[in-house]
Amino acid sequence: MSNINLIIEERPASIGSFMVGRLLPFREKRMVGPFAFIDHMGPVCMSDTENMDVPPHPHIGLSTLTYLFEGSIMHRDSLGTEIEIKPGQVNWMTAGKGIVHSERTPGYLRNSDKLMHGLQIWVALPKHLEEMEPEFFHVEGKGLPEWTEQGVNFKLIAGEAFGRKSEVPVYSPLYFLELKTTSRQTIKIGKDLFGESALYILEGAVESEGNTFGPKQLLVAKDSKLCEFDMQENSTIYIFGGEPFEEGRIIYWNFVASTTERIEEAKTMWLEQTFKPVPGETDFVPLPTQSKYTNPHKP
Repeated sequence: MSNINLIIEERPASIGSFMVGRLLPFREKRMVGPFAFIDHMGPVCMSDTENMDVPPHPHIGLSTLTYLFEGSIMHRDSLGTEIEIKPGQVNWMTAGKGIVHSERTPGYLRNSDKLMHGLQIWVALPKHLEEMEPEFFHVEGKGLPEWTEQGVNFKLIAGEAFGRKSEVPVYSPLYFLELKTTSRQTIKIGKDLFGESALYILEGAVESEGNTFGPKQLLVAKDSKLCEFDMQENSTIYIFGGEPFEEGRIIYWNFVASTTERIEEAKTMWLEQTFKPVPGETDFVPLPTQSKYTNPHKP
């Protein structure tokens, strides 16, 4: 990726009972286009006595995208959705004015050894849609555009790029792409991208301007049009970005909003448990004793 603005190392965080690598937000870069938050889950091996159990917790003002490489998650939400997500599928949950969901190891896997590995992503909603009704969509892997160009396998997981469009119903101009190659290739795709752009290396390596970058590094471009780099053999990378919003966004815990007043309202609702609950679930994640907001992103 030519003209790199930031190089971000994966930083440990936690989700449920295991560690993840948090990529966004970062001190110098709160958002990339509408992308506000990215976690790399795993890879983690869990024994027959270990399971993923994230009790019901709320979101506002965003869409969540879950994309697994390995493992399985049972998603339940306050809309009544109950669906298992498997590798290659996309769970796209739009919180809008408010949604609650849980994420757990499916029942049939809870007493066996298992592996968990994937990405969880937050995409902020445009200001005029922050209070939309919550929605949920599940997209099978076969519904995602895939093609090969000059030895590189492309998959468009969400958004629009290269004249193609994913089935995932996004709400602002963006793209989330997977690139895989078994041989060394030079990538020149800047003309097909727009807005802000970043690249995450899952495996293998990327070379740019005499520098080599390896797994678990996030590269943020100064200009998506300058997206040119070399992929080493047996590499998998993810490119994401899009048009940034005019207004800043504030992140507090699981809430994303354009005003502190809306965040405060959501905090009160969760403390008083007035969000619509997840059917059949009685426990929940308490509101953390977080003292301040994440600084708003200012384009």
